[in-house]
Amino acid sequence: LEPFMEQERVASGTVGTAKGRIVMATVKGDVHDIGKNIVGVVLGCNNFEVVDLGVMVAADKILDVAQKENADIVGLSGLITPSLDEMVYVASEMQRRGMKQPLLIGGATTSRAHTSVKIDKTYDEPVVWVKDASRAVGVASKLLSEQKDEFSAEITAEYDKIRARHTGKKRQKLQKLQAARDNRFTFDWDSYTPPEPVTPGITVLRDYPIEKLIETIDWTPFFISWEMKGVYPAILNDPNKGPEARKLFADAQAMLKQIVDEGWLKAHGICGFFPAQSDGDDVIVQTDDRSGERARLFNLRQQSEHRPGVPNHCLADFVAPADSGKADWVGGFAVTTGDGIEAHVQRFKDANDDYSAIMLEALADRLAEAFAEHLHQRVRKELWGYQPDEAMSNEDLIAEKYQGIRPAPGYPACPEHTEKDTLWELLDVENAIGIKLTESRAMWPGASVSGWYYSHPDSRYFVVGRIGKDQVEDYAKRKGWDLETAEKWLSPNLGYEPED
Repeated sequence: LEPFMEQERVASGTVGTAKGRIVMATVKGDVHDIGKNIVGVVLGCNNFEVVDLGVMVAADKILDVAQKENADIVGLSGLITPSLDEMVYVASEMQRRGMKQPLLIGGATTSRAHTSVKIDKTYDEPVVWVKDASRAVGVASKLLSEQKDEFSAEITAEYDKIRARHTGKKRQKLQKLQAARDNRFTFDWDSYTPPEPVTPGITVLRDYPIEKLIETIDWTPFFISWEMKGVYPAILNDPNKGPEARKLFADAQAMLKQIVDEGWLKAHGICGFFPAQSDGDDVIVQTDDRSGERARLFNLRQQSEHRPGVPNHCLADFVAPADSGKADWVGGFAVTTGDGIEAHVQRFKDANDDYSAIMLEALADRLAEAFAEHLHQRVRKELWGYQPDEAMSNEDLIAEKYQGIRPAPGYPACPEHTEKDTLWELLDVENAIGIKLTESRAMWPGASVSGWYYSHPDSRYFVVGRIGKDQVEDYAKRKGWDLETAEKWLSPNLGYEPED
């Protein structure tokens, strides 16, 4: 579109001008930018000048560039939960500097509620949560037009209502931590023998054949990443979205072939199984001879009040307790399909081919998730081997109809991101397959997945949800943290307002 946009500017006598200049960045510690890139393309196609600073950008750099470039708007993006606090910090720095630019907020973990309750109150100028790329142009246009005051007033009124509801909202009723522990998941360990891994220790899979991963791709999130909401394969025949979905899918298949045939990406994985037993809400990773403690996995327990008969889950409940006399195991893994991606993404960007750059990033993400699914299947059938005869379709795999779970640190069942540090240490992930952790514990390359393996037949995914101060204090003590550090990392799960 750029040549046509230039022609339009020439015809209208506005050569070299744009509707506005927007500085955008993925905040410090976060590496995810597919959504931001799509927003940038949409804004660019609508004659906004976009200055994209990329990923892992510190607050000072974002704001220095915004001031130097005389930006009209600043846009922040992020995926992992620590990014929410970083966005609050950026807003507070904008206020401290006396900046006047409106602030746009976007990303998968962001929300209208968080924006209104946490970010908006930190900055006096308009702060607008942008749900998806289709809204970005309308929001930016209103903020840079004569409608700005009216639009800002509407946003302010909306956020005031949200904050009032939040303040007056009856919080989810939480039990005392001990009561939640008393209502733990219980199991007859006497009648159960935990399965011993067929291949104990660590297995490294470098340069894993990408063609083996394609059949386990879950395509539904691929379409969602392009903001085409619908379930695959039904979306291909959707009366409205079908034609474009089929084009997108065909382009994806063509690029997948190039990825494989021309070796654009390399896939690396690692997994390991370790002797383990539980100790309360923790899982003790034992030495190989089980004579000592090698590491400890710190877990959180659901603390909300449940109806009778529904336990308050914790991941440690799925590992045999130390006093059971049973020798159990826990596993861990990390995979990436992002090795080599940067050069190809840059090649596309240099050719002004944003579509292919975004397509490659989206496919790399899907391949990483497919690798995690593929490796977990190999774990169940071969490496841990507790389900050697498992036979499932890809639909069954996506629906997680198998035995065992692979919860990821930073996600609902174990929402605290620094637990990745223990996983990285146990598996020596960075040295073995090159995945690094940022200060916020995002994985780099971005097309990476990691987590724990639990084999128990009753293990299941759950949401820890809100937790009380008593559990936060208990968790801080177990991890050797002060309360402020624990509250920082557990911020999205706090069932109370911490003291300033």
